[in-house]
This record gives sequence, structure tokens and C-alpha cells, in this order.
Amino acid sequence: MATMTIRNLDDDLKARLRLRAARHGQSMEEEARSILRNALKTEPPSGRSLVEDIRALVEPFGGVELELPQRTPLREPPDFSGAEYDP
Repeated sequence: MATMTIRNLDDDLKARLRLRAARHGQSMEEEARSILRNALKTEPPSGRSLVEDIRALVEPFGGVELELPQRTPLREPPDFSGAEYDP
């Protein structure tokens, strides 16, 4: 199981979590896990990749055509065989 620390939690939010946990008869930690579990199970995964999600956002506007730069051969690496090294 993973562990997570939540920093900079607002005092009011912490107090509300404590009260909610008490109403449900559980610890604040268990209440927070329950809230996360419920929030994430109702959100259906898109089943799409990031590329497909971006495409779905851009296509209604006509998409974007990017001009690809001309490819050139790689340059020769520098020759350091004659260089002196003085540490």
C-alpha cells in the first residue's frame, strides 16, 4: 500500500473532515480514503490515449497542421584527438 502526505491543509477543511469522520464512526484517515475512493470510482476512465484526448479538443477547430522542418544529415562530431588536457 502507498502512503500519501497532504501538506498545507486548510484548518477549516481539516475540521470538517474530522466532523464528517466522526459522523461516520471512523478515523479522519479512513474518511479521506473513502472520499478519494468514491470520487475516483464515479469518474469513468476515458480509455483514450493522451494523443486522442488532445485530438478531440483540437479537431472541432479544424485541427492544426504543423510544417515539418527539412531534415539534414548529422554533422561530424568534433575531433579532440589533438587537444591537450591539463588538470
